[in-house]
Formats: sequence, structure tokens, C-alpha cells
Amino acid sequence: MTFKLAIIGGSGLYDIDGLEDARWQAVETPWGPPSDEMLTGRLGDLALVFLPRHGRGHVHTPGSIPYRANIDALKRLGVTDVISVSACGSFRETMAPGDFVIVDQFIDRTIAREQSFFGPGCVGHVSVANPACPRLAAACAGAARSTGVTVHEGGTYLAMEGPQFSTLAESRMYRESWGADVIGMTNMPEAKLAREAELCYATVAMVTDYDSWHPEHGEVDVTRIIATLTANSAHAREMLRALPDHLGARPVPCPAGCDRALDHAILTAPGARDPALVAKLDAVAGRVLG
Repeated sequence: MTFKLAIIGGSGLYDIDGLEDARWQAVETPWGPPSDEMLTGRLGDLALVFLPRHGRGHVHTPGSIPYRANIDALKRLGVTDVISVSACGSFRETMAPGDFVIVDQFIDRTIAREQSFFGPGCVGHVSVANPACPRLAAACAGAARSTGVTVHEGGTYLAMEGPQFSTLAESRMYRESWGADVIGMTNMPEAKLAREAELCYATVAMVTDYDSWHPEHGEVDVTRIIATLTANSAHAREMLRALPDHLGARPVPCPAGCDRALDHAILTAPGARDPALVAKLDAVAGRVLG
């Protein structure tokens, strides 16, 4: 299998410089248009696709991002591995603004988004017990650490619906009762859809603030967030340039089973499947649907 990496850039990260043979490419999907065109190119010998999650100019809200189209488009381009780079708030004093957190778990609090490629006429259930690929996460940690950023390996990301920030009561509950470490608005259902598409997936969460729980920081201030975002984005670009030295050869199959997530996931009998939905699943689930 050819190793092809995708970077999904969050707030503050709308392009990547230094790519060889770089060009923006439109991709059509049966789920509608993705957030933007895809920037394709190479980092040395590494084939890479970059997608600005919110679109260039930041035109998509967390709830309007076409998550299914984004993941489908990456799959159509032959992507095998996806690294999500996302801004987040922190529930831990030790995870300070400017730090990077390599997320390994999620709590999904989104309520108004399409959660799956599957549905009536082709029912599928995948496991997301361990939604992050350990191999890919370790490479991200190594690349980030090489830039001098403080890196925390492991953390639970709470995905909220947004677009508003948390109330103080919510922030305290997520931190004290639920045990979340960071909070953001965009990694769900993205991580779930990546698993359905049998893509290895990892999240690098860039801390911008302490949400609203911290007694010395008070409510979230967008002005301060933007200042931290700018610095974080510069570090993120350094991390991405360092990635090829930390990825190594891609094992096939993935030791964590990411690329075989659909082996036993489809419940609908072949004769009962909706041909229209099966046709839409050609890129995501073609391996098992034929």
C-alpha cells in the first residue's frame, strides 16, 4: 500500500508552505463539496494532501463543516493516514496555552451533525473504542517535540457542538466530573468518519486557552486566543515539516486494525442493500462492499 498522508488544518492553519509540486485540486464527492479544494504535493518523499477544515478565509462554522465530504474526498485521493491539527481549550493547568496534546480519546457532545456514512439500506457499525492510531500519534508526538513545543502524550478531547464557548457550569462539569482534558468543536464526527473510511487517524490539539473554569483566566477571550493561535500555527508548520523523519515505513496492515475497521461492520444482507447508498459508499467502503 502506498503511504499517503493527509493533514486537516484547524483554526489558524489554512495552508502549508514548502510543499513540492504543490497545487490546489477540486474533488467531487457524493456527499457534496468538501470544505475547500485540496492542496496536494510532497514533503521530500512523502505524498501529502492538505485540507483547511474551515476553508480558506475560515468560512465554515464547526457545525457547517462537511465532515463526510471531507473524509470521502481524502479517501478518493488515495489517503491512508490523517493527522488532524486543531485548536482547543484546556481543562488541566499543566496543559497550558501553547502546549500540544496528542489526543487518544474523545467524548462526543455534538448533536446536530451527520455522524455516519452508513444508514437505512446499508447499516454499518464500527468500533471507536480506541479512535486514535497509536503509531500515527507517536509520530506526531516525536515531530512536535523536535520543534521545542511542550507535548502531552494522551488526553481526552471533549467535542462540543458550539459555536458558543462553554458556560462556567459546563466547563467545571467536563473537567471535574467527566475527566476531559481538552475541549474543541471539530474533531467529532471527524474521527468516527475516519474510522468508517478505514483511515488511520490522530489528533494534535493545540491549546489556546483554559476554557472558562480557571479562576485566574476567566471567560474565553477571542483576542487572546487569536494571538496564541498565531504562535501555535507557526509551531504546527514546523511539526509538519519534521513529520517525515518520524513516520518511518507504514506497516501493512495497520497493527491497530484501523485499515480493517469494516471487516465485520456491515449488517445489511447483500440482497437488501440500497443500491443508491452503496454507490455513494464506493470510496469509503468499496473494499468490503465490492
